[in-house]
Amino acid sequence: MPTDLPNLLTLSRILAIPLLVVFVAIRAPWADMAACALFSAAAITDYFDGKIARDRKIVSDFGRMLDPIADKLLVGAALMLLAGFDRLPNWALLPAIVIMLREILVSGLREYLAGINFGLPVTALAKWKTGFQMGALGTLLAGDSGAAVIGLGFLPVSLIGELMLWTAAALTLVTGWDYLAAGLRHAARETPAHTSSPANRLERP
Repeated sequence: MPTDLPNLLTLSRILAIPLLVVFVAIRAPWADMAACALFSAAAITDYFDGKIARDRKIVSDFGRMLDPIADKLLVGAALMLLAGFDRLPNWALLPAIVIMLREILVSGLREYLAGINFGLPVTALAKWKTGFQMGALGTLLAGDSGAAVIGLGFLPVSLIGELMLWTAAALTLVTGWDYLAAGLRHAARETPAHTSSPANRLERP
């Protein structure tokens, strides 16, 4: 049911996005720290919704559908906010593009493979990718200004976030290729259907 706790946690990631936009748009150190805290809390729900659903044996089709959507909306919103408000340092826009393109690729693959009743398993490397990705985005949302609010202004927070984003992008390329290879293997096994539609049939006298 949509009102089960795991599904409510999943929905909370989507509901957090408008508030995340507001915090980033304020452009104040306290708001940067608030954006980091909100994003981090939303990202953590990605672990707990699945764990609770498995432990309580309340896995649902609604949850399986919504979970990857919520993740991609949260990540996409954070990346666009960082880029749109010029919060990505140096060349960090490049790994952000890689991550966005990978999300689109995997979404397309999942849609295709679902049509032939084949699921893409989540690998251990993909979990590491998600960890670095969420950590990087949370760190970049805080930035040096947000870190100063909690007494961590001496740390190069933006640089740390950028390095984590590059690491996430590298893992993204590896896991994205794994998913693409799986999709191509199953596409190659599909036998083209012979149709008898007028467009494919030669008219004989």
